[in-house]
Amino acid sequence: MDNTRNKKTNNRPEAPGRDDAAGFNGKIINWYPGHMAKAGRTLEENLKLVNVVIELCDARLPFSSRNPKIDRIIGGKPRILVFNKADLADKAVSDYWMSYYASKGYTVVFTDSRSGDGVKKVVKAVRDVMEEKIQRGREKGRIITTIYCMVVGIPNVGKSSFVNRVTGRSAAVTGDRPGVTREKQWLKMDDSVYLLDTPGLLWPRIENQMSAMRLAACGAIKDEVVDTGELAAFLLDYIEERYPGALKARYAIDAAEIEAGDELDYVSGSILGNERLRRGLALLEACGRSRGCLVKGGEVDLTRAAAIVLDEFRGGKIGAISLDHPGVIEENERIMLQNRENDEMKQQKRAARKAQYRRKRK
Repeated sequence: MDNTRNKKTNNRPEAPGRDDAAGFNGKIINWYPGHMAKAGRTLEENLKLVNVVIELCDARLPFSSRNPKIDRIIGGKPRILVFNKADLADKAVSDYWMSYYASKGYTVVFTDSRSGDGVKKVVKAVRDVMEEKIQRGREKGRIITTIYCMVVGIPNVGKSSFVNRVTGRSAAVTGDRPGVTREKQWLKMDDSVYLLDTPGLLWPRIENQMSAMRLAACGAIKDEVVDTGELAAFLLDYIEERYPGALKARYAIDAAEIEAGDELDYVSGSILGNERLRRGLALLEACGRSRGCLVKGGEVDLTRAAAIVLDEFRGGKIGAISLDHPGVIEENERIMLQNRENDEMKQQKRAARKAQYRRKRK
């Protein structure tokens, strides 16, 4: 197999021409359209209507798919953490996160909305978290006969499929793209438990860009605002590192025989670093060759190759893969600390420029 990188090609995906374009070139990944800002305000307004919040997350991203804005809005309201798409995640990693969040006092359920696995446990969990409140109400002469829940989460965690499954009906519109669920919907979970559906909600600024890459890989951020070639390269590099053999089984490639190119077609400045970028792009090219994504001259069409890789990962065809490994919390702390230091440095430079300007004016 010819694994030589094409050092100059016009077949790589083009980065979006906007300030929040994604990728390894140092630009920031963000996707916060106007309807999400409205959804955040609506969520706050509806919070007082419910007894329990079901926070739906992606089982492949038990850390990265938790919206800190939702966390602040919910506050101390009784909550159940539901990690959906559990069938697509690495069970050993899921077990780690189950123990981690349980140790923090959360009620945790892993579900697969497509098969229905674990969904019935959610209704039981709702009753369990409300049991103490219901008992206190009885002691004071107040009988709680109906429990009202609200399901919240980021886009594309399978929320509509979860709602359909837990309510036993096809009441919510489903799709494989973020931003499908928009309107408020009250649905019946059982005779005394009702569910309020809400649109998917990201947060205005994703400070941890490694988490942003993982979110984009799972489809929580629209492909239209990221460079899918670089995103696929990130994903392939991660899979080869964490799940050796998975790419060979799916694409019939041997990563040990693939040589990364000496030059980059992409702008440098990656949060991953050039070495990992080269490896990822070399793997993407090899996958493209394996799938026949060739154009004139025998070069690989990386756009087509990236689309195949992302689609097959999101569909679980490469294997059960978790992107939030146990070390992601420490990684997040390091990145957030670095961001704070960078912000402080920027403020100091800004203050110095202002002082210099004032001195010149005197």
